[in-house]
Amino acid sequence: MESALAASADDAGRYASQPPQRAQDLIYDAWEATGARRAALARRALALWPDCADAYVLLAQETASSLEEARGLLERGVAAGERTLGRRVFQEDVGHFWLIFETRPYMRARAALAATLWRLGRREQALDHQRELLRLNPNDNQGLRYRQAHWLLTLEAYDELEELFAAYPDDGAPAFTYTKALAAFRRRGDDAGSRRLLARARELNPHIPAYLTGRKTLPKQHPAYVVFGEETEAIDYAAGAGELWGSVPGALAWLES
Repeated sequence: MESALAASADDAGRYASQPPQRAQDLIYDAWEATGARRAALARRALALWPDCADAYVLLAQETASSLEEARGLLERGVAAGERTLGRRVFQEDVGHFWLIFETRPYMRARAALAATLWRLGRREQALDHQRELLRLNPNDNQGLRYRQAHWLLTLEAYDELEELFAAYPDDGAPAFTYTKALAAFRRRGDDAGSRRLLARARELNPHIPAYLTGRKTLPKQHPAYVVFGEETEAIDYAAGAGELWGSVPGALAWLES
């Protein structure tokens, strides 16, 4: 879809022969490929255009033998994205990133870098990257607010967590509501407010508690897509938030009560 939209946004005949566009076309092919071909296409893209940020993301996913190696590749991808966009975009287009196609490879690289830094234990750095991505694109087309909420709750950064919830008051996604309920329980215990949030979360997706508590086992294969209110969403949420729920004393028993 993104490749089609990019082609319609530009004069395809005019730009198709340019190295950046040819490199990005290879990335679109790589996203559809499997196995070693994905990395091979990413390397071809970089050979055509060394500032192809998406190629670094693919190589970090497909070839990195350690988190540190992945971090290095992703940092190169972020730097490539910054060079491609230039200073003007960061000064004049704040708040509209992602709606501008050219920003997307940079944003993908930076989001992937944040996730890798978190796994490396460099948690404040990870949070800083996502804070900046949310500032650049408050519409949050990448869904980073859900991961940010988990991270802030893990670090007990309650004031910032409340600010994050307040920034998206109309977000009725079950994932956000379950995390709000957990945050309320962690701060205040089993009170009327936390129970109200939990009841609302259960209405939105009643399948999530079974996967969080282990009554249902998470499948080895992650769902290819997620449907709100369905089991696919429950699996996706529990895979990302199960450890967090398990770390809060009494939370799983409260969830089942």
